[in-house]
Amino acid sequence: MAEDLNPFKIAQTQLDKAAEIMKLDKQAHAILREPKRTLIMSIPVRMSNGQTKVFTGFRVRYNDARGPAKGGIRFHPEETLDTVKALSAWMTWKCSLADIPFGGGKGGVICDTKKMNDKEIEAVARGYARALATDMGPEVDIPAPDVYTTPQIMAWILDEYINITRKNEFGAITGKPVELWGSEGRMDSTARGGMFIMREAMKRLKLNPKKSTVAIQGFGNAGRFAYELSDKMLGAKVVAISDSEGGVYDPDGLDLAKLDEAKKRTGSVQNYRSKNAEKITNEKLLELKCDVLIPAAIENQVRGDNADRINCKLLLELANGPVTPEATDTLFEKGIVDLPDFLVNSGGVVGSYYEWVQNITGDYWDTDTFNAKLDKKLTKSFLDTMNVQKEYADKGQKINPRMAAYIIAIDRVAKAMKARGWY
Repeated sequence: MAEDLNPFKIAQTQLDKAAEIMKLDKQAHAILREPKRTLIMSIPVRMSNGQTKVFTGFRVRYNDARGPAKGGIRFHPEETLDTVKALSAWMTWKCSLADIPFGGGKGGVICDTKKMNDKEIEAVARGYARALATDMGPEVDIPAPDVYTTPQIMAWILDEYINITRKNEFGAITGKPVELWGSEGRMDSTARGGMFIMREAMKRLKLNPKKSTVAIQGFGNAGRFAYELSDKMLGAKVVAISDSEGGVYDPDGLDLAKLDEAKKRTGSVQNYRSKNAEKITNEKLLELKCDVLIPAAIENQVRGDNADRINCKLLLELANGPVTPEATDTLFEKGIVDLPDFLVNSGGVVGSYYEWVQNITGDYWDTDTFNAKLDKKLTKSFLDTMNVQKEYADKGQKINPRMAAYIIAIDRVAKAMKARGWY
């Protein structure tokens, strides 16, 4: 029987497994299996050719027991409601595991920004803001950038929100340009947080970063910064990287400047040139022998049908949902340390939390202060996860890191719901 790759079904399966292990109250479990609120919107936009096109948008507020919903907005031609629901669930666990006062949310619009000009993209962004304006804000639901959205798009959404509500609330959205009180340090916080996790995990595995090889799937914001920071922060050698067109592998290590040049010149890092470089597919990259594998692109990349060919010691899920439940079990059996997305990539939402705090208080920090706080927060999340995994092992029950992280996150949300009288 083929593995079900529906992202929301995967999110529910992961929850169900954790709930069984931790013996979660059935009432709490029932509440946590479904989003609290789902909004589907129609966004009419007059395109440059004079014709009006109607775009479909989504916003899901999954759970706000611990605070206002937090989560990005994706502009993607293949966006689906189930994907948004799954991402909003994972955001709930991500905020809880990081122990920040947010619940989980997510948004998206079905559109292809590669086939749109800036005016059309701005119109979609403002239309999305108009549809959501009465249901967002610094104390309700706080959007941020995600796939194919940018600080500029967040600025347009914020401006529309302010025009409608007549409230100059810069904390209503995060991931903004610095000129609109975006936070210094926010841009690379997802990847930087992942590198803090990687540093701590390598200590546990007794891996010397300067003698370790890294393969990265993805050359977007997260993937590119992961390359840059794994080199600068840890001294690790990146031997493979890819984008949507394919990848490149060089056992001697890649050169970031040449990758940037190839991407700019040809549209793909696959056209990188060096003496020993070879073109590879995204699938081949995942199966390379390396010390650290970092899926930093899209979901469902490591599945039941290829998990047995994964050949790394440490897998860092910098993307959202890159490893399926069936693959998680296989990796655990193989002895590969697979650290889950909502731990590894939580630097982004923690960075958004810091931006929100600064917007609310008016007290702004420099990049060094921001990064020091991020380091402390992410390191604690990693240690908390490892401690819970050890606690269960000491009781004779072996659980993988994902289940340990889920147990922490679910327990915190369930306790908040209980205290509020939800069950």
